[in-house]
Amino acid sequence: MSRLFSCLAISLLAGSLLAGCATQSSQTDSRLSSLARLGDQAPERRSLDIQQWHTTSGSQVLFVQAPELPMFDIRLTFAAGSSQDGGQPGLASLTNALLDQGTASKTADEIALGFENLGARFGGGSYRDMGIVSLRSLSDPALSESALQLFTELLAEPAFRQADIQRLKNQLRAAFEQQQKDPGTLANQALFADLYGQHPYAHPSAGDAASIAGISRQQLRDFHQHFYTAGNVQIALVGDLDRARAEQVAERISRALPQGKTVAKVDTATPPGASQRHIDFDSSQTHILLAQLAVERGHPDYPALYLANQILGGSGFGSRLMEEVREKRGLTYGIYSMLSPMQTRGPFMISVQTRAELSQATLEFVQQLLREFIAQGPTAAELAASKREILGSFPLNAASNSGIVGQLGAISFYGLPLTWQDDFISEIEQLTLEQVNAAVKRHLDADALTIITLGPEVEQLPLPPAVERTDTPIGVRH
Repeated sequence: MSRLFSCLAISLLAGSLLAGCATQSSQTDSRLSSLARLGDQAPERRSLDIQQWHTTSGSQVLFVQAPELPMFDIRLTFAAGSSQDGGQPGLASLTNALLDQGTASKTADEIALGFENLGARFGGGSYRDMGIVSLRSLSDPALSESALQLFTELLAEPAFRQADIQRLKNQLRAAFEQQQKDPGTLANQALFADLYGQHPYAHPSAGDAASIAGISRQQLRDFHQHFYTAGNVQIALVGDLDRARAEQVAERISRALPQGKTVAKVDTATPPGASQRHIDFDSSQTHILLAQLAVERGHPDYPALYLANQILGGSGFGSRLMEEVREKRGLTYGIYSMLSPMQTRGPFMISVQTRAELSQATLEFVQQLLREFIAQGPTAAELAASKREILGSFPLNAASNSGIVGQLGAISFYGLPLTWQDDFISEIEQLTLEQVNAAVKRHLDADALTIITLGPEVEQLPLPPAVERTDTPIGVRH
């Protein structure tokens, strides 16, 4: 199954794993007591020693040496996302997916077997802003040299054979047919269309059945030559390499690519006026999406909005939306808010799924909660709790090579300072209620929302009354 088809077989699962139940209560109490003693201690941070340079071909490189494991990760970030599709939605996505489907001398099966025999892993993906290509390899030169040779061959010489193109198109056609049965996907596509209008972010990254069918081999070759270039790539390297070896690897990759130039950023997105659209869909549930354009990556208000979003609905259980909509009124299994900054203004969005007959009441209630949050802001207790959660979990982003290389890719692509991680944590620590409230009021407006509801047309019921929780969470003692 191709990478592209796997990405399009969308099935978002939310869940948790419970394991390792204690068998002796005394041991359990001891462990819990140890955790309790941690209290509000600040988590240990890992400041990244990021080295930066440019190759002779003009590619920017960010490098973090991490010799703890005998391996390294490479992440190439090209300004080659679906925002560059032009009039052919899906072109960027299909180009990226075909990179490992064959070269002038190798088939897709030979490529996959080659990486497998070397203990290496190739990856890729196409999003609205960017196209990504990655390699993970053991650092032993006896293996890494061959892995790098295969990697650069894929980047420089993709064959774009007609048979491979048609095979992926057939897989995409099946995926698009499946999407028509997925209410969550349909609602999300409708939201972006209404939210972005004529902007390149409006169409699905993977395109649709009609647009994919019309993509030619020459268009794919032209897209690769124009966007997958040394002048349009950010190279991130993390792992068991010294500086000299990292420079050799980056230079090798950069020289293998067409030279090219940096692609201009996408145009600024213009916020649409408030709108509400219902899509009839045969289901017992109704999907509700509320959104508006917020901020771009690197905006100075992002830390404050991130913190506010975590309090409102970004942290799952314990967030205000989850408490009010699920716990007190039982309207949904889950409700979430998210903030997705991109090269231009990305969406702030609230997503909830509820019984069809309660959809209107739920929508109005969520709008009321958002309006109250914008007017009043979070409480001091919510702010303190969210800060603890963020400061405790954010260091995990630097706990693995893959996490670090992802951060480096974002830092370089969006032009963020090398100290971005430390700066972000420091800003979160120092934010006050007044600063958070001011940022929320500047960027969020409950009367300027783009709203999509997708579900059946049924007679509506009133909002059920709130029920205050009286149960005690498991493991909590009085």
